[in-house]
Amino acid sequence: MIEDRDTHAKVLAAPFDRDKAERARNKFIEIQMLIDALDRAISGEELISPKSAARAEGDTQHLATGTEKFQP
Repeated sequence: MIEDRDTHAKVLAAPFDRDKAERARNKFIEIQMLIDALDRAISGEELISPKSAARAEGDTQHLATGTEKFQP
């Protein structure tokens, strides 16, 4: 996606061609918004990773041993 975004940025940086620039601008914005959304999703997942969840629950034994609790 970053490569696609950069391709559109190069079109925008080139000598002005209204038709090409308008399409490139729209695609650039669309791709950048998607990249930003993915970055936010990844950051959110890192915040609620299993280790973070265990810390929130006070499960220090789980963190210390790296084992999961087994509940029948």
